[in-house]
Amino acid sequence: MEKRDNVDKLVDHLFRHEAGKMVSVLTRAFGTENLELAEDVVQDALLQAAQVWALRGVPDNPSAWLYQAAKNRAIDILRRDAKSVRFTSSEEGSIPDREASLQERIEETWDEDLIKDDMLKMMFACCHRGIPEENQITLILKTLCGFSTKEIARAFVTSEDTISKRLYRTKQFFRQNDIRFDVPPAGKLKERTDAVLNSIYLLFNEGYNSTDSEELVREDLMEEAMLLCKMLGENPLTEIPETFALMALMCFHFSRNSTRVSPAGDIVLLQYQDRSKWNSELIALGNEYMAKSAFGDSVSRYHIEAAIAFEHCTAKTYETTKWERILELYEWLCRDYPSPVHALNRAVAVMRVRGPAAALSALDAIPDKTRLEAYYLYHSLLGEIYSRLGKTDEADIEFTTAFGLTNSDSEKKLLSGKITRKEHHSD
Repeated sequence: MEKRDNVDKLVDHLFRHEAGKMVSVLTRAFGTENLELAEDVVQDALLQAAQVWALRGVPDNPSAWLYQAAKNRAIDILRRDAKSVRFTSSEEGSIPDREASLQERIEETWDEDLIKDDMLKMMFACCHRGIPEENQITLILKTLCGFSTKEIARAFVTSEDTISKRLYRTKQFFRQNDIRFDVPPAGKLKERTDAVLNSIYLLFNEGYNSTDSEELVREDLMEEAMLLCKMLGENPLTEIPETFALMALMCFHFSRNSTRVSPAGDIVLLQYQDRSKWNSELIALGNEYMAKSAFGDSVSRYHIEAAIAFEHCTAKTYETTKWERILELYEWLCRDYPSPVHALNRAVAVMRVRGPAAALSALDAIPDKTRLEAYYLYHSLLGEIYSRLGKTDEADIEFTTAFGLTNSDSEKKLLSGKITRKEHHSD
């Protein structure tokens, strides 16, 4: 029984780390319209591994064994379904010729030097402009990160049925449209890379402040986002300033993870975090990526947000944080990349520099403020502002509203303390 458990754990580990590679390779061979078929091949190979290894023991090179099993399974499907499955990546001609062409393609592309290129192409396919943003992230988690439907549903606090429908609609989009499995042409590369970076950042943010009711921080999501971004930074085609700036930003944020939640699961606000436990190596790595991002003639939102995170990470104490500089950066961010969330964060900096009354005015001045009404942090900040202005009744109303808008147990606990006036302060 213990042996079987160890095998299952190994297979789960390989699935998480190898599935994206295998699906990408097979999608290149089969075409994006057969993405589901590629996933089925990988799933079959993993099931075979679990059964065979439990009986015969784990091979010396599990990954190579798994790759071979998937390759063999793919070729079996080609032989069985060559007449019924449309493979747009194959050559024109007779069925035997097309079958042979596909087999050759599978053999040739199952090469470590080409796998990263295939994964990059898979990222661009997942982030096609015809796919809704939430579906892009769902597909990335499923195909490139090896997450199960259940895990994705848990990460986004929704039902497995909802996730299944998202995946079905996306795969249907692939089936109905001729989506090239390739890096976009030069004229569209920047636009499409921006979409990929945006999806990676959204994935990272879901891990940084998870909507899951049990875990505030999902490091697995954050790590997957950083691995994907690192891959972009290692490819000459996507080795652009924005890629390195996003990596810097994620390094700075990740460096504080160990201090953001107490052993009891309580949120530890920034001013109370033990800065000696922040990951100095990640902060240094973030600085390296910032240096790498300093070329070109434009400054992205990732550059500005990374600069803000840098100020927090390098302040020796909360009291010595350069809030004036942070406010300047938020002014820049709101001017060049306006959004209600950026304006909300700017209001926090305004409160630190100019006081709660100025922060309240800053919130009132947000043009499309209605978009923030369903955002718990907006009401939490309003509650903090009212508290500092001595308007405790108004503060409790806002904290109570915020309480009802979050699914996080940790956030609910923090807000509950504010409502009962045990502590009225915010990060």
